[in-house]
Amino acid sequence: MELGMVGLGRMGANMAQRLLRGGHRVAGFDPGEQARAAAAANGIEAAASLAELVAKLPAPRAVWLMVPAGKIVDDTLDQLLQLLAPGDTIVDGGNSNYKDTQRRAAMLAEHGIAYVDCGTSGGVWGLAEGYSLMIGGDEAAVERLRPLFATLAPSPDSGWGRVGPSGAGHFTKMVHNGIEYGMMQAYAEGFAILQHKAEFALDLPQVAEIWRDGSVVRSWLLDLTADALKKNPEMEGIAPWVADSGEGRWTVAEAIDLDVPAPVITLSLLQRLRSRDTDSYADKLISAMRNEFGGHAVKQS
Repeated sequence: MELGMVGLGRMGANMAQRLLRGGHRVAGFDPGEQARAAAAANGIEAAASLAELVAKLPAPRAVWLMVPAGKIVDDTLDQLLQLLAPGDTIVDGGNSNYKDTQRRAAMLAEHGIAYVDCGTSGGVWGLAEGYSLMIGGDEAAVERLRPLFATLAPSPDSGWGRVGPSGAGHFTKMVHNGIEYGMMQAYAEGFAILQHKAEFALDLPQVAEIWRDGSVVRSWLLDLTADALKKNPEMEGIAPWVADSGEGRWTVAEAIDLDVPAPVITLSLLQRLRSRDTDSYADKLISAMRNEFGGHAVKQS
């Protein structure tokens, strides 16, 4: 099958390479010249523009977007709308907000273009291990692209599936990422407790390796944690600052809208925000309050 890939960053380029290995033809476009050159060196037919990319594809065309969520998706769709024709399909494999996806799908449907949302998990390991794909959109459009999904997934019959109509794929991936926040926070807190118990001088890489086999907390995330601890058990040179992609925030907002209690995911998000406040005004004020009502000592900076 033939596909056009828009966005040749690490994730997009890796997905394109997995498709090439599966016998598909992939043409790609990226605004960055270096990204295009790297893609071409790996067998991807690089195009210098979206127009050139679309011209390389036979009808009905399939174009896969791997670009950051937000305005850039809308801008890319506006350009593609001038180039594609009824019967073509666009796949958004990024982390778009599902409400934006529903809006975009309705807009493109008016022009006869199918819009498939594909929540994609697997990160840098996806090229070798395959990607977990949570797909939303028209059933017929998804079925037409089955060969692509089957190639990208860990196996043709596992790790992927259509989960519902437009927006369902990105919604499912959003909650997936929220769960990921909670799991990461739990592992981090547990290992922090172990690390602070100085009298036992615990070997954290050893503990992680023990837990990887037979333990009820074993997981691929623990495998990656064990690898990170083995490389750098003291986390030297790493700042205590944790970014978020936005999907944790969306998950918490959705939980509130649906009246679903989600304390673990919510607190894990708040901890990420907390990590960025290196000069906390709130903490200083609490210290001042304790001094005011109880005469407690204030630690000077």
